[in-house]
Amino acid sequence: QIQLAESGGGLVEAGGSLRLSCAASGDGLSVNYMGWARRAPGKQREVVAMINNGMTVYDDSVKGRFTISRNNANDALDLQMNDLKPEDTGVYYCNRRNRYGRNYWGQGTQVTVSS
Repeated sequence: QIQLAESGGGLVEAGGSLRLSCAASGDGLSVNYMGWARRAPGKQREVVAMINNGMTVYDDSVKGRFTISRNNANDALDLQMNDLKPEDTGVYYCNRRNRYGRNYWGQGTQVTVSS
C-alpha cells in the first residue's frame, strides 16, 4: 500500500516563499509520473506542477515561481514556491502513481497567502 504525507504548508505574506515536501512509502511506486495539485477555495483540484517521464510541466498560473523536484536519495517530492500570491491559497496535494498507473493522493497541506 502506497502512502503519501505532505508537509511544509502554512501562512505566509504575499511575496513570500514556502517549500512543500511529500514523503512516499510503499512498494511499486512509479518514478515516471509525480505531481502537485491544488484545490483553491470553491474550486476543483487542479494540477499545478508535474514531472512526467523526466519532463517538468507547470500550470501557467505558477510558471516561473514554482519549482518541482524529486529527491533521488529518498524519493521525496518537493515543491518550492516563491513570490506567493493570495490566489495561490489552497490545499496542496501530492500525487504519485504505482507501476500500473493507479493514482494515490496525500491528505493535503494548507497554504494560505495573505495580501
